[in-house]
Amino acid sequence: MAKQKTIYCCSACGNETPNWAGKCPACGAWNTLEEVKLGADSRRKSTSSFKAVRNGGPIKRISELDTSAEIRFVTGISEFDRVLGGGAVVGSLNLVGGAPGIGKSTLLLQMCGSLGTGKTVLYVTGEESERQLKLRAMRLGVDGGDTYVLAETDMDNIIAAIDEVSPDIVIIDSIQTVSDGEVSSAPGSLSQIKECTMRIMRVTKEKGLTVFVVGHINKEGSIAGPKVLEHMVDCVLYFEGERSTSFRILRAAKNRFGSTNEIGVFEMVDKGLRCVENPSEVFLSGRPEDSPGTCVSCIVEGTRPILAEVQALVAPAAYNAARRCNGIDYNRAAMLLAVLEKRGGLPVSNCDAYINVIGGLSLDEPAADLATVLAVASSFLDRPLGTDLAAFGEVGLSGEIRSVSALNQRLGEIARLGFKRCVIPAHVRDEVKRFEGLELIAVKNIGEAMAAVLGKKRESR
Repeated sequence: MAKQKTIYCCSACGNETPNWAGKCPACGAWNTLEEVKLGADSRRKSTSSFKAVRNGGPIKRISELDTSAEIRFVTGISEFDRVLGGGAVVGSLNLVGGAPGIGKSTLLLQMCGSLGTGKTVLYVTGEESERQLKLRAMRLGVDGGDTYVLAETDMDNIIAAIDEVSPDIVIIDSIQTVSDGEVSSAPGSLSQIKECTMRIMRVTKEKGLTVFVVGHINKEGSIAGPKVLEHMVDCVLYFEGERSTSFRILRAAKNRFGSTNEIGVFEMVDKGLRCVENPSEVFLSGRPEDSPGTCVSCIVEGTRPILAEVQALVAPAAYNAARRCNGIDYNRAAMLLAVLEKRGGLPVSNCDAYINVIGGLSLDEPAADLATVLAVASSFLDRPLGTDLAAFGEVGLSGEIRSVSALNQRLGEIARLGFKRCVIPAHVRDEVKRFEGLELIAVKNIGEAMAAVLGKKRESR
């Protein structure tokens, strides 16, 4: 019997090395190398002993390829279709990841009930029994007349079921529970996930199926398994949000058939996930009136402008300064606090600063810098900004306010929701449209911004 070869694969970057080490030599991550056993390939021969014979299809020029084969179909869930780029693509392999209990299986099961007639679905469950899946479908009100259920974890049996049923859509929940008998390792290991995903991808392309694969995430928040898994699939979707809150955000980390900037907003209710068509109103609901430390900014996710409320709490520090952020990058917040002290004249370095974004949103673009600075200044001075004020703009290290993209789109959303004042960069005031009932406050730096909305002038230092 041929001896097995052992290598070590990094779960963060997919790099392979013959020897174990505490630190990955490629990406520098610690404790990410995992053992992978490879079976000896007795069919491997030297390339000099024979001439390779190709049995595939004809080789074509790129100008001869047919582009009309990309066919989309709507899933019946508007926010899901938005993130996918207008609907699911026939012949695509999609990976849906998220924390346990976030709503991955709920979303896919609701999709089975919302699909139009003529679509056959094979739901392969490796974590639940058939009875458990039926009870969950009854709770969600999903009929699923053309949905077949298979409780199986063996890859050979799953492919045989696909050949027997000939479905249009296949759902595998989850990839960590599926195993291949030819691979001598436990389900969920690196080699099992890679081999099973490769076989699923081969069946997807050959038969023209639409496959949704559920993947667990690790403690760092990425898909559990090798990083190469994300490169093998066509679309990677992440479910974001806290289990203690009702809102969920579906974000595309990779999409070969659409934009990766779109997000879908859902609300978890007793009947499953409900699409939030107007997330700005939902995220601003329950906002306190005339309370210091809160400011609204407008971010753009794909083609959709969304208003987000940034809250800040600044209090004297008893010991070392604690800057705790939720929804905004910690390093970005530390930089804004430093700019506020140096250029705005507020001694916030001796205070505890807590910054939070309501609704579970993650503010990645710099358009929320100005709103964050104004919220911190409002809390420090204990002066409310007013519920009719919004602000957006990037803050530089010298305290200047810089422009951002989609100015008119942001202002239109702000005016639509009834805001009366908006702080914008001064050098773009002649480029933006004027909206009825919305006063534009043009400022050059954070000192002018605080003087305009808080009555605080910069102290000479």
